[in-house]
Amino acid sequence: MSTFPFPLGMNQFTTQPWSFEEDIRRFPSLSVQTIELCEAKMDLNRLDEQMRLVRESGLKVSSVQPLVRTFYGSQMVSEPQDPAQRLRRLEHTMRTLAPYTQGAPFVVNTGAPPQGNVQECLNGTIKALKSLCPLAEELGITLSLEPLNPTSINSETGIWTINQALEIIDTVGHPALGLCLDYWNIWQQPQAAETIRAAGSRINVVQISDWRTPRSAGDRLIPGDGDIPLRSLLQATWDAGFRGACAVEIFSSDVEDSLYLEDPADVIKRSYQGLKKLWNDA
Repeated sequence: MSTFPFPLGMNQFTTQPWSFEEDIRRFPSLSVQTIELCEAKMDLNRLDEQMRLVRESGLKVSSVQPLVRTFYGSQMVSEPQDPAQRLRRLEHTMRTLAPYTQGAPFVVNTGAPPQGNVQECLNGTIKALKSLCPLAEELGITLSLEPLNPTSINSETGIWTINQALEIIDTVGHPALGLCLDYWNIWQQPQAAETIRAAGSRINVVQISDWRTPRSAGDRLIPGDGDIPLRSLLQATWDAGFRGACAVEIFSSDVEDSLYLEDPADVIKRSYQGLKKLWNDA
């Protein structure tokens, strides 16, 4: 395979300086094929209008990032704090966006373990997913469970390896639940490439950026500019059978050289150039 093998996608957090409308207007001319929608950028009072723009742009919705996507508290989205209210908020998002995003996975995570109780967090996550999966199937969407980097333990997540996520997925045992594979989050785990291959068809979302030792909670790099062995992880993902989009997801805040201070169009171009170079130079 001499050309990049996955459809080129873009997560709307990567272009944080742009509005929802500017994302939709600019993405197609920048070779973006698919979009990972972020509810935080959407105006649900103008949902019909915004989703009409997506449809007319030709962009395919590869996945969705709900505003409240964790079952327990999260530093990124702290309210509501009550897990039952968070679950209801996520259900509302699913019901609201599903008619416009048929077949798309909605990304979820555990959230921070309450008082550091990881087992309670896992038990509650499994219970919540068992209730959400039949709803997702009924709505014509799926769910995607994302393990986060160990830097996010006790602030955003109770799981930090692919293996932990797969154990939850297999325990829930519903076809509407898959794995969100974010290389920035999982690249440091032992035998990452082998574990990706073993995940097989359970992978339903792929997100990509690059790593340097973080200087803030949001300090990711353009693919190819950092330390992650992205070529080997991408190859493992291909070997696992995944053929969906590879969505660039970059957070870049509270650092002096923030990519959010640059022209988002240049960030997109450099990201795609980086992806193609690291793939084709191997």
